[in-house]
Amino acid sequence: MTRLDWLSQPARALHGNVRVPGDKSVSHRSMMLSALAEGRSHIRGFLEGEDTRATAAVLQKLGVRIETPSEGERIVDGVGLHGLRGTAQALDCGNAGTGMRLLAGLLAGQAFDSTLVGDESLSKRPMRRVTEPLAAMGARIDTQDGLPPLRVHGGQPLKGIRYTLPVASAQVKSALLLAGLYAQGETEVIEPHPTRDYTERMLAAFGWPIEFEPGRARLSGGHRLRATDVEVPADFSSAAFFLVAGSIVPGAELRLPAVGLNPRRTGLLQALRLMGADIAVENQRESGGEPVGDLIVRHAPLHGVELPEALVPDMIDEFPALFIAAAVAQGRTVVRGAAELRVKESDRIATMAAGMKAIGARIEETPDGAIIEGGALRGGEVDSHGDHRIAMSFAVAGLVAQEPIRIADCANVATSFPGFMELANGCGFDLHAA
Repeated sequence: MTRLDWLSQPARALHGNVRVPGDKSVSHRSMMLSALAEGRSHIRGFLEGEDTRATAAVLQKLGVRIETPSEGERIVDGVGLHGLRGTAQALDCGNAGTGMRLLAGLLAGQAFDSTLVGDESLSKRPMRRVTEPLAAMGARIDTQDGLPPLRVHGGQPLKGIRYTLPVASAQVKSALLLAGLYAQGETEVIEPHPTRDYTERMLAAFGWPIEFEPGRARLSGGHRLRATDVEVPADFSSAAFFLVAGSIVPGAELRLPAVGLNPRRTGLLQALRLMGADIAVENQRESGGEPVGDLIVRHAPLHGVELPEALVPDMIDEFPALFIAAAVAQGRTVVRGAAELRVKESDRIATMAAGMKAIGARIEETPDGAIIEGGALRGGEVDSHGDHRIAMSFAVAGLVAQEPIRIADCANVATSFPGFMELANGCGFDLHAA
């Protein structure tokens, strides 16, 4: 991937309608379940990002016919639960941790061998959290010391298990539920804290009998998935950058239509409101089993908070954006219980702390979070270490810094938010390739 640096400069008030791309998590899952369903599914609002396209490409290699009538639209001819065809080619997940972990569960129940590979960043991300419970179900998955590539051995009879996650993770839960489709008996996953329930809701929408409540999900093998049409809501994680930007730029007012408001995903919304943010929700409704609504954010003075740990699992991807809000809030913000941030696309605690110090923020890194003293940002140079969410967070910081912020290594933004720069500049950012 060609290296790309950004320059984010101080901006005036932000205004406009900001239609962010489709939800990445829902896009991954809609593609996988459509592929395993019987019949033709029509997906609208599909995220045209590198991660989700990688998942679609993997399924195509496994024999699934996928058409693209227009941008953000996919028609998937499902092959049924046992209709995938093996390939000797490596299945490239790119940068998609969600794709690799969920596919590990899906492929564990197949009759053929598979090899899942990823890019340099994904190849450093831990996979034992998925492979160990899958092994307890009877799967055989070889790793490189717990890291990708994953060699998934086919033809292994799977049995349902009752598994309590040591760390709350929607990806691990989803991998076990997907393996459970192929398992004999009942698979039950119990979480220490509830995580997003996209997989559970979508399995139900595709007709698979499943029982779920916050922190628990249970299903049995031996049923069928029925093709269905999916409307993918706008991605809350992508909306997060504009929620923070609208909150911290004086005079700002932004409307973000049709954003997914799954309660296991919107911890940042609650956190920003605790800090004094002015964010309203209008036109609440349901789309494909998912709650959606229009978000209206207006500038408001923010103050520091001790972030309730109960919110952490519901905002794990939004912490880089929250750190920027905390850096310009009045007073101290304390984050605890977020050690999961250290095993994302980068060590997000360390990477954010280094970048924030470089632009004049006061932050103390802790093993599972940070202590941030709010104040002014002076500008400077930061390195995103190829982490898309960190790059976009510092683009937001540049709006209110005293001097421009140069952000290194931003090409991976295309994995989750294609067109971010154009959309941002359309509502008042001053963001350009450096």
